[in-house]
Amino acid sequence: MSQTLSRVRLGLWAAVLVAAVAATILFVVAPPKSGGGIGGGTYALVDQRGNPIDQTMLVGQPSLLFFGYTHCPDVCPTTMGEMAGWFETLGTDVGTLKAYFVTVDPTRDTPEMLNDYVSWVSDRITGVTGDPAQIDRIVKAWAVLAEKVPGAVDGDYTVNHTASVFLVNPKGEFEGTIAYGEDQATAVAKIRKLLGKA
Repeated sequence: MSQTLSRVRLGLWAAVLVAAVAATILFVVAPPKSGGGIGGGTYALVDQRGNPIDQTMLVGQPSLLFFGYTHCPDVCPTTMGEMAGWFETLGTDVGTLKAYFVTVDPTRDTPEMLNDYVSWVSDRITGVTGDPAQIDRIVKAWAVLAEKVPGAVDGDYTVNHTASVFLVNPKGEFEGTIAYGEDQATAVAKIRKLLGKA
């Protein structure tokens, strides 16, 4: 019975990974253009310390924006680790760059849980959560896939979500993406361009 359950869980995780990669490929093959309906919107959220934040968090400095969740088995921890590598590689060139990890699972991702999750990566990464209706607003504003998938055990679930990291300019506008698993040198070059240091 336990082997069957393990196989079912493995199959579900594989499906989540395939969906995330497919969403990323869609962004690579047909990326949205700046000002083409992606980004913007209004929403009232909180950071991992419970402080209120809204759409202005993305204005005033270049930003990286990633949508994920703390129970994610693979894409999110991998991406968070890559972000840490990008910041380390950029060193002092990072300037005012900020990064945001917006949960697509606000029911489980409390501010406290997000704080534990993002704090080990970098003090430049802010965890973002809030009321599900407000999370829906930012998810829709950035045209993100966020789809709950029931698990093998009652009450258990995963979330299919876009695996790309969004590049956001100081005006809060979409500038491009870093694909899931993209080569580090390519990712860092994109960030340098965003920072005006290419």
